Order: sequence, then C-alpha cells, then structure tokens
Amino acid sequence: EIISSDSRQVYKELKIGTAVPSNEQLNKVKHHFIGNKSIYEYYNASMFEFEVIEVLSDLYKKFNQVVMTGGSGMYINAVCDGIDDLPTIDQKLRDDLIKKHKEEGIESLRLQLRMLDPVSYEKIDLRNPKRILKALEVSLQTGKPYSSFLTESKKDRDFGTIKIGLQRERDELYERINIRVDQMVAEGLIDEARRFYKDRHLNSLNTVGYKELFDFFDGEISQEKAIELIKRNSRHYAKRQISWFSRDKDITWFHPDSKENIIEYIKSKLI
Repeated sequence: EIISSDSRQVYKELKIGTAVPSNEQLNKVKHHFIGNKSIYEYYNASMFEFEVIEVLSDLYKKFNQVVMTGGSGMYINAVCDGIDDLPTIDQKLRDDLIKKHKEEGIESLRLQLRMLDPVSYEKIDLRNPKRILKALEVSLQTGKPYSSFLTESKKDRDFGTIKIGLQRERDELYERINIRVDQMVAEGLIDEARRFYKDRHLNSLNTVGYKELFDFFDGEISQEKAIELIKRNSRHYAKRQISWFSRDKDITWFHPDSKENIIEYIKSKLI
C-alpha cells in the first residue's frame, strides 16, 4: 500500500489540476491520502503527520515496508522527522493575507515579515509566497515570531526510512511539465477550475493550475496566457522542489528509468 504525501492530491474535488493517479493505478495498489479531504476543510502538514502516523501503525501490522511518495517536502519531513506544533490560524486572517498578496504583491509580504520576524526573513525562501504567508499567519495570530515556534528537533520514530529521489535533466523535466499541462487542459482543467471559481479565496485553491485560470476568468489575462503561466509556474515550483530536496543528504538520487538500480539499492539497505 502507498502513502501519498502530495499536499494537493488530498483534495477530492481537485483531480485534473493535481494530476492524481488514474483509476487503474488506484485500483491496482491501495493509496492513502488521495482525495480524502475537501477543499473546504482546513488541512496542514501537522494534521497530515498525525493522521499518517496513525495509518502507519496499522500498516506495519500487515507489512514490513510501506512506500510513501509525493513531492511535498514539508509533508514528507513531517512524517519522517516530525513537525513543530503550530497554532490554528483564523480563516479571516488567512484570507486577508492572501488578498494583500494579490493586491500588493509579494514584496509587501516580505517587508511585513522582516518587521515581524527578522529571523524567518533571513531563513525562509523569500521567492515562495506560501512560506512567507505561513510565517506571517503564525506571527500575526499569536503576536510572537513564527521562528520562535520552530525547535528543529527531530521526533523519535519507531520506523526507519530509505529515501529515494528521482532526477531528470532539467530540459527533459521542463519539457515533460509542458506536455503534462497540455494534457491537463485537454482533459478538462479549465472546466474544473471554473467550477471552483467562486471559492478562489480558499487556501486549497491557491495552487498552480487554478490561480492562473482564475485570473483568466477575471478577464485579466487571455486563456493562452493563463496556460503559459501554468507551465512557467509549474517549472518554477519544480525548481524549488529540487532546491528543497537537494538539502536532504539522506536522499539517494536516481533517474526514473533506472528501476533495477533503485530496487537493488533498496534491497541492499534492507539487509
């Protein structure tokens, strides 16, 4: 059985834009945390950690090994190492910050973070609005710097981990991203996004593939421009993922086509 650690594939309403596994794949192997939440529910890495640990306690009664896969680094770290307990954020505060980002741009958020939490300002990726928004949410909600909640201490786990990273040449990766976006559009991404246009304020929809189309629906950009931006922003997201995971020295990297080498490596670690 497989644990998905994709922070967007958990939402049952978002199928095309999050590229969830096909029905054939889901029927072939049982997946956990695919389409098990609604976009109208608040969900974060801390909640994911708690739920996955509960599921793992059951799975390890049946299996010696469990596979977890996905691209959300914070969700993966939450399961493998634990995550600091953070306060629940008021939805109005979150909505106000998202609106500020929309109207004033990311630089306004950066300046606010520098005033409220200089430590986080120096540490987090200032190109990533989600990271900035998270730090601002906690700082404003509690009146304390976000950085003061981060102990960076690992939690004890009763399981070990073998971390495998899949890596392609950048040109190859970017071309595959472009092709995938075209496929999603052909499969009905625009109609899927239109169904949730009225809910665009939700954090779950502040996602590449949807927010660009919302701007198209607003008449701010053309459909062609929206698709172009989805491709560009997907490439940027992939680049940030590469940077995130490259910091983890426990990951051993392989090309996705090197299946035999991957299997042999895993076997060697299980001996």
